[in-house]
Amino acid sequence: MISVSKALSIVEKYCFPLKSVTKNVADSYGYILAEDVISPLNMPPFRQSSMDGYAFIHSEENSFKVIAEIQTGISKNIEIKKGGAIRIFTGARVPDDADTVVMQEHVARTEDQIFIDKIPEKGSNVRPEGEQIKVGEVALEKGNFLNEAAVGFLAGLGIKNIEVYAKPKVGILITGNEIKKSGDTLAEGEIFDSNSLTLKLALKKLSIEEVEILFAKDILEETTICLKKLLENNDVVLISGGISVGDYDFVEEALKENGADQLFYKVNQKPGKPLWFGKKEEKMIFALPGNPAASLTCFYIYALPLLKAQMGFKTLQLPKLQAKSENDIKNNFAKTLFLKGNVENDIATEFSGQASSMLKSFAVSNALLIVPENVKIIKKGESVSYLKLD
Repeated sequence: MISVSKALSIVEKYCFPLKSVTKNVADSYGYILAEDVISPLNMPPFRQSSMDGYAFIHSEENSFKVIAEIQTGISKNIEIKKGGAIRIFTGARVPDDADTVVMQEHVARTEDQIFIDKIPEKGSNVRPEGEQIKVGEVALEKGNFLNEAAVGFLAGLGIKNIEVYAKPKVGILITGNEIKKSGDTLAEGEIFDSNSLTLKLALKKLSIEEVEILFAKDILEETTICLKKLLENNDVVLISGGISVGDYDFVEEALKENGADQLFYKVNQKPGKPLWFGKKEEKMIFALPGNPAASLTCFYIYALPLLKAQMGFKTLQLPKLQAKSENDIKNNFAKTLFLKGNVENDIATEFSGQASSMLKSFAVSNALLIVPENVKIIKKGESVSYLKLD
């Protein structure tokens, strides 16, 4: 059995991005840039009005003659002289000679004459060409996550294709004779599966959509076959249950049958002691505990950083912060504890319901409080580390 820090250091050795792929910008949401993206144009590409109003050459006079109108999408330049004004709309090109736009709310118009109640400062309401970005500048740097704003920004620059890191394909194997799919009828001694949905949604939060889920009874041959298929089709395999030392826990043997190499097994932590991590060639494998809270805890601490690394994220771990403990937190196990809890106004509260089977307390937690294996008690008011949950 190894320490949490040792287990994390082993996982870290395998935290690197997958190969890059070319994606159309319209399909790039949720990916990480694998290259700097250079702007092919100025944005805006011309001097642009930021308001509906009137463009003119700045003057202290407040009366101007309207000589023309410019709608958006019109590229033709209109000559303007001092004392003249041009009706203009938000986003339209400002004529070369005009230097100021007055908002229509400050204008009274009579036929072709306007009267301005308050002369704006010179340059008001005119966006300079290239104000946001200039041609040849880096629009977005390698490593940026492509959220909706980033995708829209690149689309606005007319960029069609970009290089991004591939997202991992993830296989999930749910084991156990007692596990039934949601919607089935439960017999005596059976329980509904929750781990496949919990893990799938945790992956969805990462924008990982290609997820294959298989179920296997506690039968070695069935477990081996399912595992073989998942390893063939996916970059990462998450196994739920069957990794302990019970008479019907066949995952470890099925892993050996599939030629998987063990990198570690069992971590001095609670929950999640029977955690297995290994690989087959380039395929990474986490055999998570079957208990729901233990499974999700191990996913957050160990699998999440590796998956984020494969996607090209710069920050891998959940944010680790400090708070003051509201009450004494005892550690009677000589293990690193990950406790479901809440942090508000820098005060950390440990929840009841810490059993590895309990998801209810996890559902309302915003933190995992950390008690190191060599600490017997964190007293009320003392500092406690925690991992911030989204």
